[in-house]
Amino acid sequence: MTLMDKSTEVNEFILLALTDTTELQVPFFIIFTPVYLITVMGNLGMITLIVLNSCLHTPMHFNLSNLSLVDCAYSSAVTPKVMAGFLTGDKVISYRGCVAQMFFFVAFGSADCFLLAVMAYDRHAAVCKPFHYTSTFTTRVCVQLSIGCYTWGLVQSAIQTGFTFRLSFCRSNVVHHFFCDIPAILALSCSDIYINGIVVFITAAFNILFALTVILTSYLFIFIAILRMRSAEGRKKAFSTCASHLSAVTIFYGTVIFMYLQPSSSHSMDTDQMASVFYTTITPMLNPIVYSLRNKEVYNAFRKATKKMKGLLSI
Repeated sequence: MTLMDKSTEVNEFILLALTDTTELQVPFFIIFTPVYLITVMGNLGMITLIVLNSCLHTPMHFNLSNLSLVDCAYSSAVTPKVMAGFLTGDKVISYRGCVAQMFFFVAFGSADCFLLAVMAYDRHAAVCKPFHYTSTFTTRVCVQLSIGCYTWGLVQSAIQTGFTFRLSFCRSNVVHHFFCDIPAILALSCSDIYINGIVVFITAAFNILFALTVILTSYLFIFIAILRMRSAEGRKKAFSTCASHLSAVTIFYGTVIFMYLQPSSSHSMDTDQMASVFYTTITPMLNPIVYSLRNKEVYNAFRKATKKMKGLLSI
């Protein structure tokens, strides 16, 4: 630990890697590199596929392209620095770099919460009110909902980051985490963090519980509507349109609830790091894979694009 005098201002932080064993740093780099590349290529590929394919110009796929953008962004706020640390052994991040990393991670992570809720409401409208779907989810409504998700993410991040870095840091500059996450930074402060703990819990609870309420309510009505369908084929088609979204919701919210809605006294940095690896690197990688495999329209568009690409390469 690097101890500091109370009068000393912190101008950098030292991030503890996932492992202190030198022999494991290169293998970790080798593992993280393809995961991050798949995340970036998968999500940007999903966006490109949706933009270029007119068959995918629907509200559901518009929301999916926004989810891919957010996944790529909040993973990129964390993973490249982690990979650089494995490769070079440099664990130092500047004070401003730590502020920026936290701001963008929280902003895009919060937007992700609400985008998943918007997508659930979209599926509710498609399954429960199919004849009113096109009039309910117009282009204007989709854009407004997306802007709302991004705006709340930025506002909430500004509040969280501002409250965190108004504190004094005089005990240590060693962050017991692989990135500048709020609980890990608060643990370094010699100021009273009671208000910060309340702010973190309230904002995280609002994000998660509000979004989950929308999601669970939407799916309650969806399942009721599916059970009322007389056609087995209709029930299968309706459920298949929701399966990929349900998978993404389960993966994302499971780890986020574990991280942010447990009492601060229950936090273990080792378990927090493992949970953080999951939702900062694994979840953003899995989402485009899940959606491309379980979403028939995306899967067909991907197959057509692949065949077209093979045809061009064979010329």
